[in-house]
Amino acid sequence: MTDKTEVIVVGGGAAGFFAAINMAESNPDLHVTILEKSSKVLQKVKVSGGGRCNVTHACFDPKELTGHYPRGQKELLGPFHSFMTGDTIEWFEQRGVPLKVEDDMRMFPESNDSQTIIDCFLSSAAAAGVTVMLNQNVTNIEKKEQYFVVETKTGEFRADQLLVATGGNSRFWELLESLGHHIVKPVPSLFTFNIKDELLEGIPGISVPNALVSVLDGLYESSGPLLITHWGISGPAVLKLSSFAARELADLNYDFRVTINWLNLPFSEILEQLRELKKQTPKKIVTLKSPFADIPRRLWEKLVVASHIDKNQNWSDISFKQLDQLSNTLSKTVLLSKGKTTFKEEFVTAGGIDLREINFKKFESRLIPGLYFAGEVLNIDGLTGGFNFQNAWTGGYIAARSIAEH
Repeated sequence: MTDKTEVIVVGGGAAGFFAAINMAESNPDLHVTILEKSSKVLQKVKVSGGGRCNVTHACFDPKELTGHYPRGQKELLGPFHSFMTGDTIEWFEQRGVPLKVEDDMRMFPESNDSQTIIDCFLSSAAAAGVTVMLNQNVTNIEKKEQYFVVETKTGEFRADQLLVATGGNSRFWELLESLGHHIVKPVPSLFTFNIKDELLEGIPGISVPNALVSVLDGLYESSGPLLITHWGISGPAVLKLSSFAARELADLNYDFRVTINWLNLPFSEILEQLRELKKQTPKKIVTLKSPFADIPRRLWEKLVVASHIDKNQNWSDISFKQLDQLSNTLSKTVLLSKGKTTFKEEFVTAGGIDLREINFKKFESRLIPGLYFAGEVLNIDGLTGGFNFQNAWTGGYIAARSIAEH
């Protein structure tokens, strides 16, 4: 028998390992055990960022950083003042894993290999004395007076304190509901829009650098790069929009209107530029070359035809009414989206434990003392770009510190 305080971490992913390492390093009187349901740990880390692991994002202001979380924005402000990007960088560098910043501000290990992060976690956990147990599918959790009983398919464990870091696991959410927690129904948070429209046909791969995209009659809008795909539209502007409007679009069964301003300019400014083109280049064919650097020629031709203008017309032949229509198409193209497509290797969901039931100074349950959470098991999700990992590091660190000081 050991006189150490027993702590169990359910979930052998990023948040679970980060928390386990920090609590074991902080308090040698803790015996920390990770229970992982599968035969391998850190599999999401392995595939994240195209196999390079997008560890965090180079945003160093807590308030600004919270703006990248459609759910959890208010709740993460305080925690980010305790542990955020700079702390993450230092944590990995102290363990021999320097990070680098790319042009889009995403941060990766200098090795460009997610295995570097996995090796760091495994070696740090071993050095701190963390026990890792595989193939431990948790089937039940019961809170006794002063401890928890955790049952798996292979045995029973007793813990003085318990941290859950199971991510978006619907079966485990059901288990937490049986303990009294409320679960916000999960829906996909990062997805591209499925659109079948003549305007997009035949031009997959074309992108514009700064479109303004909106849904729900302008209730949600996002600007940035937009990519035309075989199934509709994608790119950062669409993914950000899908994340912030995730629940409302799910309620519509992903049947909604999308409005695109291809130039992210007001109608009047676009119209003025078109009138100037008509004046300056009267004999040139309208579709021969896109007059806007941000609009590729093949897309420009599609937009011209969609405005009921013959693609062989000269600028001098276009009426002022047609110029108005073209300006309207460029600034307010309306397309119908029916369905969604999950974005690459992202596994982000909007949903999880109701945030009102969490004490974010400790990442501890307000309902069950000694029960802690970290990562996407909570109803917190970030945009693509390293934000979901930063949430995992912040929650894991604060929960670990709370447990170690308990």
